[in-house]
Amino acid sequence: MTTLMLTEDETMLRDAARGFLDENAPVKNLRDNRDSGRAFDPGLWREMAQMGWAGVLVAEDAGGSGMGHRAAGILAEEMGLTLAASPFISSAVIAATALRGAATNRLSGIADGSLLYALAVDEGSKHNPQGTALQAEKSGNGFRLTGTKTFVADGGSANRVLVLARTAGAPGEADGLTLFDIDATRAGLTRQGKATVDSRDHAQLDFANVEATGDDVVGEVDGGMAAVTAALNAGQAAVSAELTGLCAGAFAMTTGYLKERKQFDTIIGTFQSLQHRAAHMWSEIEVTASAIANAGRVLDETPAESELAVSIAKARATKTAKLVVSEGVQMHGGIGMTDEFDMGFFMKRARVGAEWLGDYGFHAARVARARGF
Repeated sequence: MTTLMLTEDETMLRDAARGFLDENAPVKNLRDNRDSGRAFDPGLWREMAQMGWAGVLVAEDAGGSGMGHRAAGILAEEMGLTLAASPFISSAVIAATALRGAATNRLSGIADGSLLYALAVDEGSKHNPQGTALQAEKSGNGFRLTGTKTFVADGGSANRVLVLARTAGAPGEADGLTLFDIDATRAGLTRQGKATVDSRDHAQLDFANVEATGDDVVGEVDGGMAAVTAALNAGQAAVSAELTGLCAGAFAMTTGYLKERKQFDTIIGTFQSLQHRAAHMWSEIEVTASAIANAGRVLDETPAESELAVSIAKARATKTAKLVVSEGVQMHGGIGMTDEFDMGFFMKRARVGAEWLGDYGFHAARVARARGF
């Protein structure tokens, strides 16, 4: 039976992460990053890597700790609590998972934080890996990649890109897709930064006859969906965990305000209607946290059977985050709408997190299919 309780090591990891992030990555840092025009603080990321976070999914013989997906979810949740910006999910979770079974020496670079990866899968306004149309045409012993990828998280700062390309078949087919591991400075690859409301690093990547060799292929030619599916499941679970941490951060800010704000000389937290709304938020956060914990455990124990657990977690996290940040803004009244107040940052991140790697509709449909509807 899958246990949702934290192990002793996981508890220590959570406590250490919370103490570090509270001191070194408060929400103020996100505002500072935005105002200075940077996606994240490289110094902060180096410290995270030194603490072993970048190698949480990398085996010990490659320089990581191999603690697993539940541990990765704990770190993502703690980062969500303070909205800490970093390439953790893109590199330490998604790329590490995609490359885990590949013949590559780059896992050690992920573990020490020196290699920053981005995953380029989507080409439209919604998450749809099988809809890939970016072409990888045979050229001698290699390939030439031509096409465009949109909404690439950490695409502007990454020094390597995992790109899903079509080597056979037609858009919409799962077969005929190949995953390539490309140097982000390779000739023909251009990156355009795209402003998003959460002030994070997102980019459009344009490929114009970008050369790729057989050594750049991750897994098998025409069989790239195997590596991509595992990586996406890991990433979706981590994004869900981050959203749950975000909910906890927004909820704490809201309840703190309810305990201090007075209206007609009365603390508004004593109003029964607001208590009911706060209780509703707390209940939804707790149930969602259980779904997140379960997704991490299933990924660790039976990864081939993780799709349903991951989609339940992502759907719940998306819906709960929307509820909590909306209630948070409303309960703060006028100040909740101002840029000077931090609540808006939680709402903006929740909106982007809801879309990244599949929105509520995408995952609800996947749950429905898994249950035979």
